[in-house]
Amino acid sequence: MLLVATTVWAKQPSTTAANSDIPVADINRFTTAIEDIKQYYVEPVDDKALFENAIRGMLAGLDPHSSYLDINDYAELQSTTQGAFGGLGLEVDMDNSWIRIVTPIDDTPASKAGLKPGDLIIKINTHPLDGMSLTDAVKLMRGPKGSTVLLTVIRKSTRDPLSFKIVREIIRVQSVKSRLLTPDYAYVRISQFQAPTANDLTATISKLKQDNKAPLKGFILDLRNNPGGLLDSAIAVSNDFLNSAKLGNNRLIVYTKGRTANSNFKANADSVDKIQGIPMIVLINGGSASAAEIVAGALQDHKRAIIMGKTSFGKGSVQTVLPLDDKHGVKITTALYYTPNGRSIQAKGIIPDIDVDELAIANLKPNNAVLPDVKESDLAKHLNNENVDNNESIVSTGKPLPTTTPDPSQDYQLNQALVLLKGLNTLHGTAYKQ
Repeated sequence: MLLVATTVWAKQPSTTAANSDIPVADINRFTTAIEDIKQYYVEPVDDKALFENAIRGMLAGLDPHSSYLDINDYAELQSTTQGAFGGLGLEVDMDNSWIRIVTPIDDTPASKAGLKPGDLIIKINTHPLDGMSLTDAVKLMRGPKGSTVLLTVIRKSTRDPLSFKIVREIIRVQSVKSRLLTPDYAYVRISQFQAPTANDLTATISKLKQDNKAPLKGFILDLRNNPGGLLDSAIAVSNDFLNSAKLGNNRLIVYTKGRTANSNFKANADSVDKIQGIPMIVLINGGSASAAEIVAGALQDHKRAIIMGKTSFGKGSVQTVLPLDDKHGVKITTALYYTPNGRSIQAKGIIPDIDVDELAIANLKPNNAVLPDVKESDLAKHLNNENVDNNESIVSTGKPLPTTTPDPSQDYQLNQALVLLKGLNTLHGTAYKQ
């Protein structure tokens, strides 16, 4: 599943609408279906399996990001946001009956094997995925460290299915990577927003300043193919680049709106800019989703950074984990989030200030063909944005990023960002202020 901006609530008393009577006819139809399955299905099915499947179906029918969490699912969600989990290192979602790869996570078996955003997984080992739930498919991809899994995928740039034999590992994702591109110009990539990300970013900025041995003149924050993560982490990262004293009456980083009081939330900047207002560029693409869009939207609205690249994924919703008992829960979409200027990016995305294609400067080989990005608006049952024409299709193209920090000589977007930063310093001098 996509990493999402996730919170945990205590349950509140039901509202009048939520507490309305369920039609008797619907209850009768539901119980009749259970009785028919128990009586006529080719194999015996116990009551627990039937009810768990019913709950899964109810959640899956709402939107792409709501789901039922059994004891294993909940543990997986917790470990993922903490930055360590077992598996292949894939972010996936449903595409009708198939599993679509949103993005391989940096430095994992999946990215090293050559899997790409947009690939459709049609078989795991000997198990066809047609009709299989996302949860069951993810369970098939998990396994002990050192064991292997065979994925069969369809790729739009190839005629025949591709096979990838991958060795499972314990995935420990380093969410923050950095280096000096040239003297005075820093590059930081955040691959996803985990619990340690904000602290790691603070330490990274300090080290970059120390390594440069002089004040930095430009800063690139790379959020391309970042599938999201924790809402609190996105807020903290945004806060690191905003000077609250200079924001006037609107110090918002993000706010959310939903049907209940718990779903209405505002986060304000309350810090100083850790890079002292030097020119800053944020790189995004169609794989930048959820928490990554919160950061890009906040820095764009406050004119703190220039957003460069391609339109982002467009996942503008917040999921909340609600317990059903001590071992099970549900993850439900409870709110939409908005940028400081009141923009909902649901099914629309963050549109960059400067549109730059994701092209390698060196010629691409035929088997590295550019693939179309997958967007929130492409997902079945996605929530619509009332300010967007739902017949409008936002299309951009891209290729997966390398697993190491990119090289400007081979990465066109990064090269253009560096050129622009140097140009801004030429125009404004080192005294550039936000």
